[in-house]
Amino acid sequence: NGVAKLLAGTKTKLLDTRKTSPNNRIFEKYAVRIGGGNNHRYNLTDGVLLKDNHIGAAGGVKQAVTMAKEYAPFVRKIEVSMVREAVEAGADIIMLDNMSHEDMREAMNIIGGKALVEVSGNVTKENIAKITDLGVDFVSSGALTHSAPIMDISLKNLHPVQE
Repeated sequence: NGVAKLLAGTKTKLLDTRKTSPNNRIFEKYAVRIGGGNNHRYNLTDGVLLKDNHIGAAGGVKQAVTMAKEYAPFVRKIEVSMVREAVEAGADIIMLDNMSHEDMREAMNIIGGKALVEVSGNVTKENIAKITDLGVDFVSSGALTHSAPIMDISLKNLHPVQE
């Protein structure tokens, strides 16, 4: 994978998402691993990702993280996308989603190493060096699976098996 090669020599790991073709998740996620990337979550039970709708329903970031920690087994990580509140609530991973470079830099200062950091949204080959220079732990890209080129498998050469 070209993106994985761009991360060589940095601490940043490349993650995929759950955005895969129907009935092909296991193959597409395997392809990400073979290409030098890492699998994020295979399904919704593999980790807790709290976004604005969950936080709103819980009454705030602190409440959402507390509820998630009470509900989820200890092996699950809690990932939150609202920076300052997420740090205060003790989130394990903070997602910087569709942020400008300046906003990401400010977020990294706020986080100050108190949580792992994942960048998602608008991660491209052109801007990935600037993102890794911030010292983020992960970059995730749905394009690894949902926009990967297909493999052309022809069935023209099928023939009966001779015994």
